[in-house]
Amino acid sequence: MVDSREDAAEERFGDAEEDAMACLGAFPTKVKVVEDAAEETLLLWAFRNPVSIKQHVYVSQGSLELQLDACGQVLHIMQAPSSVNMLGVTGGVMWDSGVVLAKLLEHAVDTQGLQLRGKKCVEIGAGCGLTGCVTALLGATVIMTDMSDRLRLLQKNVDENSYSLSKSHGSACVRGLLWGDQPDQEIVDPLPDFVLASDVIYNENVVPQLLHTLRSLTGSDTTVLLSGELRNDAVLECFFRLALEDFTIGRVLEADLHPDYCNPRVAVYVLVRKTETRFACLVAHELSPCHSREHLD
Repeated sequence: MVDSREDAAEERFGDAEEDAMACLGAFPTKVKVVEDAAEETLLLWAFRNPVSIKQHVYVSQGSLELQLDACGQVLHIMQAPSSVNMLGVTGGVMWDSGVVLAKLLEHAVDTQGLQLRGKKCVEIGAGCGLTGCVTALLGATVIMTDMSDRLRLLQKNVDENSYSLSKSHGSACVRGLLWGDQPDQEIVDPLPDFVLASDVIYNENVVPQLLHTLRSLTGSDTTVLLSGELRNDAVLECFFRLALEDFTIGRVLEADLHPDYCNPRVAVYVLVRKTETRFACLVAHELSPCHSREHLD
């Protein structure tokens, strides 16, 4: 009897997934639209049961270096294992969510028609820089950002992989950006085609600053790709609840992730600015006496 109830629930869940599919932004496949923060969080924890799934499938946070094959190159990503025990510091080591996002981008370009070549991409909370480096290998112009005290390791990894990056049509640079602050003009003028982020939803207290930065970096033609490990349902629900005020959100289905880098503990989302929000921003921009992009938010 229990099994039959579970089967029925999974069937209803599958039907709901199918009914709420849509294309968002420049992402090439349909995603499952998030309509309610609490419902989306409940579905993730009920059907994925993330707490029972092993962590660190693709990374070893105790090692000084992670090697990853991407785009025909071998990337060498340095880590700072000692930083993982420092309160509030997550950017010194790699997380599965960064690997999943990086390999999703490669897979989507190779098989699904995602266009990154020549596009401007900004990565926030770039940490060790794996996702940004892979995005540059795929032909994008990437600005990798993080807090000022994280930039040394980030720049080291860009330099370490400069030879591989030089073979691509893309480029990568490192800039400081504190969430909640106004980004430098170079970052927002023009606004990026893509904003990338992995493992940035980890503390309810910083969600407002994170969303302020996402609003500052996005316009009508910007697509946000965000991956995260499912650790704390309350923090994730808080993010969804606040983000849905300004963004349409869709979850990438597991079938559309890279087949070799698909972990139920990691979820990937696409975000685009809502139409009414974009219209309000455009009106404010036109009324602004200096017509600066920084007045859009």
